[in-house]
Amino acid sequence: MSDDSTTKMEERIAHLTAAVDDLSDIVATQANEIALLTNRVRMLMEREAEREYDAGGTVPLADQKPPHW
Repeated sequence: MSDDSTTKMEERIAHLTAAVDDLSDIVATQANEIALLTNRVRMLMEREAEREYDAGGTVPLADQKPPHW
């Protein structure tokens, strides 16, 4: 291989490495956001189940089996 093609390949590898690092950071950020949102949805589901129970329900609607079971 010539020095020119080697240099081009090294440049390409450097760009690809930078792109992979950027994407890795994005994925890590999204994983944190998903964990936070999952936790918030869980908390909201628990609050709603508690509200349904306090309103006189025996079992929160989300925990009841469908009638065909």
